[in-house]
Amino acid sequence: MIRLAILKTDYVRTEWVPEFGEYPDMFEAVFRKCDPSIIFQTFDTQLNEYPADLDAFDAYLITGSKSSVYDKEPWIERLMEFVRKLHELRKKLIGICFGHQLVAEALGGTVQKSPKGWGVGVHTHTFSEIPEWHDSQSHHFNILVSHQDQVVRNADGVKVLAGSEFCENAVCQLDDHILTFQGHPEFVPGYSRKIIGFRKERIGEKISDAGLASLSIPSDSLRVAKWITNFIDR
Repeated sequence: MIRLAILKTDYVRTEWVPEFGEYPDMFEAVFRKCDPSIIFQTFDTQLNEYPADLDAFDAYLITGSKSSVYDKEPWIERLMEFVRKLHELRKKLIGICFGHQLVAEALGGTVQKSPKGWGVGVHTHTFSEIPEWHDSQSHHFNILVSHQDQVVRNADGVKVLAGSEFCENAVCQLDDHILTFQGHPEFVPGYSRKIIGFRKERIGEKISDAGLASLSIPSDSLRVAKWITNFIDR
């Protein structure tokens, strides 16, 4: 049984919550499909909520966010300090999208807006090597993405496991306790459709249309969730 602390870093738009829930709800939905016994507790980092006992959880997961990790917000700085503490204690830590980028930045890497623009819709990432928590099936996996920022330099000791031409640092691991993904295993196509439509002017018509068209490609979200639980259980 896994006890997972979800470190929430953003809010779903109010009008979308009835259909999709908040981000922790999305994670619970996909993780329960591969392990119904997981116990979840959410901490809102924008409200400075953190666990009092770091040993109360088997792993910590940092969600995605519309914020950028290089924004000089006090809550982001505190979350980076918390990441460094978890790293020091070698606690299991999962980073997703913003969480992926924040872990990199907190531990000495660099995150920037990509000159390649936005990545939206379903992207295919390819493993350059197969880690022990992998299912040893296809080296490729499809995942929903929504980002303009990217990790451009990793922290010392980080191993890049998977990427694409658009995003070289898509899956990263540090030792046996930190695993991060640029993509969103918790997203469903309907939610991605809402985000792309809402941001279409910022994203640009060409990339938005291609992203919407890609939503017909099945995402390997359940496969990714299983990899994460495998990693935590190791």
